Amino acid sequence: MTWNWQSLDWPNFRWDRSRIAAAENQYLVGSGVAIGTVKHLSEDDHKQIQVELLSGEAVTTSAIEGEVLNRASVQSSILRQFGLASPDKRRIMPAEQGIAEMMVDLYRSFSRPLSEAMLFDWHRMVTAGRRDLADIGQFRTSREPMQIISGPIGDPTVHFEAPPSKQVQTEMKRFIAWFNRTASDGKEPLPTVTRAGTAHLYFESIHPFEDGNGRIGRAIAEKALMQSFDQPVLVSLATTILAHQKSYYSALERANQQIEITDWLVWFAEIALEAQRQSIAQVEFIIAKTKMLDRLSGQINERQGKALLRMFREGPEGFKGGLSAGNYSTITGASPATTTRDLADLVEKGALIRTGERKHARYTLNLSKTDADRRSTA
Repeated sequence: MTWNWQSLDWPNFRWDRSRIAAAENQYLVGSGVAIGTVKHLSEDDHKQIQVELLSGEAVTTSAIEGEVLNRASVQSSILRQFGLASPDKRRIMPAEQGIAEMMVDLYRSFSRPLSEAMLFDWHRMVTAGRRDLADIGQFRTSREPMQIISGPIGDPTVHFEAPPSKQVQTEMKRFIAWFNRTASDGKEPLPTVTRAGTAHLYFESIHPFEDGNGRIGRAIAEKALMQSFDQPVLVSLATTILAHQKSYYSALERANQQIEITDWLVWFAEIALEAQRQSIAQVEFIIAKTKMLDRLSGQINERQGKALLRMFREGPEGFKGGLSAGNYSTITGASPATTTRDLADLVEKGALIRTGERKHARYTLNLSKTDADRRSTA
């Protein structure tokens, strides 16, 4: 098997610009929508959205690597880094603290050029608490091949092999120089999605660290996307990749074997556009949540507030099949009679929409009034 870094043309990637041009234009338009969506928000609302998106990306970029983190703890860490009070007082584990720190640093330093020091800092963050790695905060030094394999020990399948450790320093200097000169204000600027997709593949092809390459590689792609608009417009890239995890690894594996990367960039562009749409929907959902809770302040009881917050925690998709009376009782501890009264009151106040009757009744969040209010003030 020949890998892309073994090609005589490495790392001069080639692609058909015409096949990505439409996606580039769509992403540009979507970014304008995303920027406009948050333009009129208060500072507190803006921070809340930052925290929600950053914590979601932190948890999902770790989940792609098989690491399950506590979202509340990650969010608590991010809140503290923004100087905001956190309702969660539990102890934050090193892995949760570390990925939260990396996401906040990515957000705050998006406009700065990429550097070895930045990458080493990120590596220390994503490997926080690890005791099984020889190289933390530096490029890998092992003489053993860096391979991604699967299958039985005696007959493994090699999905990828990275350049030997002795080449990594040289390769990364070249990668960092390429990344900085292809920025929108660099000497050889590339279109937004093309640059982000190529940067992710280029970095993953080198695989410079002993572990943590996936999380750092996705952060680099996010940095590229944000730099193009000179402001930290975060998209749900990791969240979307997690939803397409199998095709993500398949696309990377194919791209790792060639210098012509049009197919990879087409795949990445579709993911970037889906991530952008999801981020815009998430921002609109968070805005709707804030509007609704402000409107209902002082009008609902503690049980009703707890149930609404639980429903909002499910995200834009909500409870599968809608909230039932049984769900409400479980969330709040209310009796059947109290549950019936509380739900009817929330419907009357315009917080919920009811469908079905009796035991088949289901409730969903009523965001239409909130959306109308937001549009009227935009």
